[in-house]
Amino acid sequence: MDNNLAPRLIFPLLKQHLVEKEITVIVGPRQAGKTTLVKQLMAGLADAYYFNLDLVSDRALFQSQTDVIQFIKNRLGGKKRIYLFVDEAQRLTNPGLFFKGIYDLEMPVKIILTGSSSLEIRAKINEPLTGRKRLFRLYPFSFGEYLLIKEPALLSFLEKNDPYSERQILSHLEQFMLFGGYPKVVLTKNLEEKIACLQEIYESYIDKDVVGFLRIKDSFAFGKLVRILAEETGGLFNLEKISQEIGIKNTTLRNYLRALENTFVVQRLLPYFSSTRTEIRKMPKVYFWDTGLRNFAKDWRDFSWQPFSERPDKGPVLENFIFSELLKAEAGEVNFWRTKDGAEIDFIVSKKGKKIPVEIKAQSLEEIEISRGYLSYLERYQPPLGIIISFSHLSPRTINKTEIHFLSPYELIPFLAKV
Repeated sequence: MDNNLAPRLIFPLLKQHLVEKEITVIVGPRQAGKTTLVKQLMAGLADAYYFNLDLVSDRALFQSQTDVIQFIKNRLGGKKRIYLFVDEAQRLTNPGLFFKGIYDLEMPVKIILTGSSSLEIRAKINEPLTGRKRLFRLYPFSFGEYLLIKEPALLSFLEKNDPYSERQILSHLEQFMLFGGYPKVVLTKNLEEKIACLQEIYESYIDKDVVGFLRIKDSFAFGKLVRILAEETGGLFNLEKISQEIGIKNTTLRNYLRALENTFVVQRLLPYFSSTRTEIRKMPKVYFWDTGLRNFAKDWRDFSWQPFSERPDKGPVLENFIFSELLKAEAGEVNFWRTKDGAEIDFIVSKKGKKIPVEIKAQSLEEIEISRGYLSYLERYQPPLGIIISFSHLSPRTINKTEIHFLSPYELIPFLAKV
């Protein structure tokens, strides 16, 4: 992958943190670009050393803490500071204690660690390094990062607001929603090669990480769960129903779902509620971090390019895109709302004390259309601000005390940044 690739949005924060004493920890899914990001950080440093603990040859040095300490001392030679980058640090048995011992020696060395499993990072690194590290998260490209690589001039579209730019940005959006934001997929231009890249990412995860790294014995059942989650994106996660469909115990299903979350493949969305009598409060929804991986898991037998407008699952695809964008932007706490009689809001974004209802419509609206569920939420909670996502340009409207904005999918994150 090209190390001259446009830096990720997290890059300035990481670069700024290089001057700090505390250990920098970068977590995120495999093939999300952690190694490329690390090498971009190293490019401006004179005395930086890189190790990838997925490689047996690199892991050999880290079998002994004494050897690593001696390695550092041998390279100091009166230098003010050297930099030690360690990729996939969770491969060590006790990486937290390992690097805590080095950190506490107070040598002039800056340590940067990366990892692909949030569960192992939390258990093996976070707790032992309490007070000694700062955690950063790197995910597949957001749509803004995708545009920064593909056509950065379009990032100023909101200021230009011209129809030509809108057609271009919607064309990119269709590509992004189908193929997702994994860097290798984004940087591949040929459609067949994009599909091959998605297949490699998917099969590598199922065949290698699941069976080997996560030590899940029944890879067939695990793969079936991934496909069911893809098919039912945006629906309520019914534990009993899915465990019966796959033929595994509830406890096993929970472990599988936890493994998917800890490796940044899916994320549960919990319901928002204030009344335990009328609102759903237990059953979550599940979305994928990357729409490309979701689409491949759903159509893995016959994955092909299909215009968004012709997709039978365009609603779930758009919904998943919006959810993953909200997570990547850390736009606020996100929930969904649903009553026991079926009234529903796709997302409730909590930001600065506001509960903002966000409804998604995967079509153009000829006129203002407010669903029964949306009106029910407005009547019950009277939020000051509401958002409806569609492919139309409609003027804001006030219902009771709520000012409702109609936004295109790509406008949501910039809009929330200003709230």
